[in-house]
Amino acid sequence: MIKTVKQRGGLLFEGSDWDFPTLQRIHDACEEIALGELGLDVYPNQIEVITSEQMLDAYSSIGMPLFYRHWSFGKHFAHHEAFYRRGMRDLAYEIVINSSPCISYLMEENNATMQALVIAHAAFGHNHFFKNNYLFKLWTDAEGILGYLEFAKGYIARCEERYGETAVERTLDAAHALMSHGVHRYAGKTKLDLRQEEKREQERRAHEEQVFNDLWRTVPAGHKRSRADISLDKRRAALGLPQDNILYFLEKSAPRLQPWQREILRIVRHVAQYFHPQRQTKVMNEGTATYVHYKIMTRLHERGQIGDGHYLEFLKSHTNVVFQPSYDDRRFSDFNPYALGFAMMQDIERIVTNPTDEDREWFPDIAGRNDPVSVLRDIWASYRDESFVGQFLSPHLIRQWRLFQLHDDPDMLDGILVSAIHDERGYRRIRRQLAREYDIGWTDPGIEVVDVDLAGDRRLLLQHKVLNDWPLDESETKLVLQHLADLWSYDVLLQEIDSSEKVVKEHVAHPRSLFADSRFS
Repeated sequence: MIKTVKQRGGLLFEGSDWDFPTLQRIHDACEEIALGELGLDVYPNQIEVITSEQMLDAYSSIGMPLFYRHWSFGKHFAHHEAFYRRGMRDLAYEIVINSSPCISYLMEENNATMQALVIAHAAFGHNHFFKNNYLFKLWTDAEGILGYLEFAKGYIARCEERYGETAVERTLDAAHALMSHGVHRYAGKTKLDLRQEEKREQERRAHEEQVFNDLWRTVPAGHKRSRADISLDKRRAALGLPQDNILYFLEKSAPRLQPWQREILRIVRHVAQYFHPQRQTKVMNEGTATYVHYKIMTRLHERGQIGDGHYLEFLKSHTNVVFQPSYDDRRFSDFNPYALGFAMMQDIERIVTNPTDEDREWFPDIAGRNDPVSVLRDIWASYRDESFVGQFLSPHLIRQWRLFQLHDDPDMLDGILVSAIHDERGYRRIRRQLAREYDIGWTDPGIEVVDVDLAGDRRLLLQHKVLNDWPLDESETKLVLQHLADLWSYDVLLQEIDSSEKVVKEHVAHPRSLFADSRFS
C-alpha cells in the first residue's frame, strides 16, 4: 500500500532506473497535484509492480485479480504471449482495477518516466473517474468486488471438485457466450451490494428453489392443453417477461438447471454487470485519464520535479497514445478513444477559458466560466460516451478533425452520398451520428425473451428487433443460440422482426442431449 507523504522540490528521479522509494516519491508528487490543484477525489491507491508474464496473465482474465479458472483464459494467454514474444504487439503500460483500494498494475519493465506517467494516468485519472462517474456509482461496488471475486473463485473450485470439471466448464462456456446479454440496462431500486452476496447465497438458493418448484409444478406432464388454458398475461407475469437480461431469466426460470449452476450464472452476470459501465464510458474514461496525466506531468515539469529530457520522453509517449490515423491510413480502424476523449477535454478547456462567439452560441452554460477543471469534474461525473459526444462535440473540433458524414445507400446508383458537411445543420448531424455510435442501445442487438410455451413443448421464444437494417450474424447467432438451448434444456426459437413487427427471419436451436446428460444425471 502506498503511504501519503508530501514531497516537494528537486528531481523525483534521474536516469531511467527506479526503485520503490522512487515510486513513493512519484506517487506523492502526483497526489499533491491531483488532489491539491485539480481537486480530484480518489479511492486509496494500491500500486502493484508486475512482470510482463503477469501482465499477460492479467490480460487473459479481463484484468481482474482472484478470477476463477476457465480454459478460455489460457487460450487468450497463449495468443497474447505469441504475438508479444514475436514483437508483433506491445503490452499495456498498466492495468487499473475499479476497486477500493484502487489497484494499479505497473510493468516492471517500464522506466521511471513511464512509471510516473502511468501512476498519473491510472492511480489518479482512472481512479477519480471510477469513484465519481454516475454509472459506476449506480452499477458497481468498489468496496465489495475483491471479496466477491474471492468468493466466486472458491465457489467454482468447490463445484469442480463436487460435480466435475467438465460439467462446470460447459456451464461456464454457455454463460460466457451469453455474457453480453447478462446485464440489467436500467437501474433498480437498490444498489448491488457484492459484500453481502456470499452471506445471502444459501438463503437465496432455498427461496428460489421453492419459487421455481411452484412455477413448474403447474406445467402439464401428460397430454397437451390448449394455449388458451394458460393466460398469456399470467404466464408472462409469472416468468417476468419480456426480459432482455437473458442470463438473469435463465438463472431464475430454466427448468432443469441445478442450484449450483444457477449460482454460476449469477456470478457471470455480476461480472458482466460490473464491466457494463466501462463499455459505455471508454472515450470519457480514457479521455479523463489522459487529460489528468498530461496536466500532472506538465506541472511536475514546471515545478522542476522532472527534467527536460524526461518531459520530452513523456511527450513522445503521450503523442503515441493520442495518435489518430486518418480515414485513408492503413492503420485506421475506428476513432481512438484516447485521442477523441483527450481532444474533447482540451476543447472544453478552451471553450471555458477562451471562447469564440460560436462557442458562446453552442455552449452558453460553460463558455467563459474560466474554471475548466471544475467544469470538467462535473462532466466526468454526469455523462457517458453517447451523451458526452452528443452534448460537447464542438464545431471547432469537427473542423479540426475534418469530420463529415457519409450515407451509403445500396439503392443509390451514384454510390455514396456526403450527407453532412461543415455548416450548422451538418455539425449537428455529425455530432448526433457520432454520439449514436457510442450508444449501446443502438449498437448492441436488442434481444428479449418474450414467451414460453408452458402448455406444450416448453419452447423458449425470443425476439430481436432489427434496427437500421442490421440483421444478426448467421454463424455467431447459431453458436450463441445453441448455448442458450443447452441451458434452457428445451427448444429455442429466435425471431428477427422489423419495425412493422413482421418476422423477417427465424433461428431455431435444439438442446444437446450429451450436454444435458453430463450435467443433470
